[in-house]
Amino acid sequence: MIRVQNITKRYGTFEAVKDVSFTVGQDQVLGFLGPNGAGKTTVMKILTGYHFPTQGEALVDGVSVQENPVEVKKRIGYLPESVPVYGDLTVDEYLSFIADARRIARTERRNAKEAAIASCGLEQVASKTIETLSKGFKQRVGLAQAIIHDPAILILDEPTSGLDPNQIIEIRSLIKRLGKRKTVILSTHILQEVEAVCSQVLIISDGRIVAQGTPEEIAGNLKGADTWRLTLKGADVEGVKEKLSRLAPADRISGITLDAADAGSGAVTLGFSTPADGSGQGVDGERIFDWAVAERLKILGMNQKKISLEDIFVRLTSETRTANAAAGVDGAERTESAVKEEME
Repeated sequence: MIRVQNITKRYGTFEAVKDVSFTVGQDQVLGFLGPNGAGKTTVMKILTGYHFPTQGEALVDGVSVQENPVEVKKRIGYLPESVPVYGDLTVDEYLSFIADARRIARTERRNAKEAAIASCGLEQVASKTIETLSKGFKQRVGLAQAIIHDPAILILDEPTSGLDPNQIIEIRSLIKRLGKRKTVILSTHILQEVEAVCSQVLIISDGRIVAQGTPEEIAGNLKGADTWRLTLKGADVEGVKEKLSRLAPADRISGITLDAADAGSGAVTLGFSTPADGSGQGVDGERIFDWAVAERLKILGMNQKKISLEDIFVRLTSETRTANAAAGVDGAERTESAVKEEME
């Protein structure tokens, strides 16, 4: 549905996006994740035809953004970070205006408007002016205008920004429902957002993609990502460490350490790491338990701490900043005014 090939976007001498490539398939919800100033919104604006890339190509449903931006806009529903609504109009009036702007046939406008209102849960406020609505309902109105022409692709830029916890839950639930029948790109810097609604993750830092795939696939590339603590009673520490190291190949378990020892109870606690690839081929709790039984060891406690999306995000974006610092690259965020100054 969406294919981005080696796009670069420059504002004067500043490169906001640097040689970015990715694809998004049908009925996928892609979490476009990155710190503020990473280039997320720039990529969004390129995909929607608001900006053109300096280099590279962006295709939406097989249509080139550069060659046919109007056709691309017909196929996309776009919710920018600031919801584009007119406060003095009622929800019904505003959606009628959007239906007209989208050139939906007059005979189909009522059905299109009612479907958008129902999908976004706006029935109870359809006759109210938008300026009187809560921010959560205004965000729903923004989503309604994005889907009124029933596009196959939705691009949502920070859709829950500034909402309270209850409103965030409502909008996330709506996005999950829409994602079952549409391709969705969700731009955010909120990690919980991605974990809650996205099937795929793309992490961008300093204008470059640093990881993409499912969270499990990304974690699988971070060796030793999951950490374990295993407490055994009456165990010979060195003997147990040697046996534990043979429980799986050397690349599946590593970093075995003695974390604690209690001479009174005879309990020892070992720590070790395993890859977090979700393949089912490595060490898991059941296998450790069977191993302990076979070795006549009593387990007093066993705990696995799986790598979180937050761990992945911090590690990858920190590595980018460190690499830029070592190379003498200025990775500081550019404000919108600074970019405009460079363009003038």
